[in-house]
Amino acid sequence: MTQPKAIFFDAVGTLFGVRGSVGEVYSAIARSFGVLTDSQQVDAAFREVFKHAPSPAFPGVPAREIPQKEWEWWYDITKQTFRKVGVANQFLDFDVFFKRLYNHFATANPWKVYPDVIPCLQRWREQDIPLGIISNFDSRLYQVLTALDLKRFFSTITISSEVGAAKPDAKIFQSAIAQYNVLPEQTWHIGDSRSEDYEAAKAVGMQGFLLKRQTD
Repeated sequence: MTQPKAIFFDAVGTLFGVRGSVGEVYSAIARSFGVLTDSQQVDAAFREVFKHAPSPAFPGVPAREIPQKEWEWWYDITKQTFRKVGVANQFLDFDVFFKRLYNHFATANPWKVYPDVIPCLQRWREQDIPLGIISNFDSRLYQVLTALDLKRFFSTITISSEVGAAKPDAKIFQSAIAQYNVLPEQTWHIGDSRSEDYEAAKAVGMQGFLLKRQTD
C-alpha cells in the first residue's frame, strides 16, 4: 500500500475513550449533588438521546458564539438524559451541576488513551507523515488532547462545530484535507464508526480504515 501524504483520525473511540461509561461518569457527579441514579440506566438514556440529537455543527454562526452553542447543545442532551431516567427535577440547581459535568469532560480525568495509540502516532511521525484529527467533538477537544499529551502529534485539528458541518458530511473531510497540499486519495482516515468515518471518508476519495475497539 502506498504511503499516505497525510493521516487523519477520529478522536473519541479511536484515540481515547471514556473510562468506564458515560453513565458512570454522569452518575458519579450527580451523586455529589445528592442525586442517586443507576449508571446503566443513565448510560442507556444518554445513548438514546445522543443518537437522536441534531448534528453538533452550527453553520453561519460567528466563531465567538460557537462555545456558547456547544454548551447549549450538550446542556440539552444532558437535561434530556436525566429527564429520561426521571431525576432531572431532583437537582437543586441543574445549571451548577451541568457546569461541573461539562468542565470535567475538558480534563484528562474521564478519559483513557488506548494503549496502541501513542506507539502508532510516534511511528508515523518518525516517517514524517503529517497527522490530523477530524472530529464531531466540540472545542474542548483542544484541552483534552493537551491534558492527554496527544496534541503534540497533530498538525491540524478539524472540529464539526468550527467547520459548520459534522461527519459524515463531506465538507468536514474536505476542510481537513484542504489544509495540506494533497489529494483525497493520498490520505487515510481512521475511525471507529462505519458510517461517519469509514464510509464517509471513502465517499470523498480517502482511504478509510474502520477501527474495532473492545468495549469495557
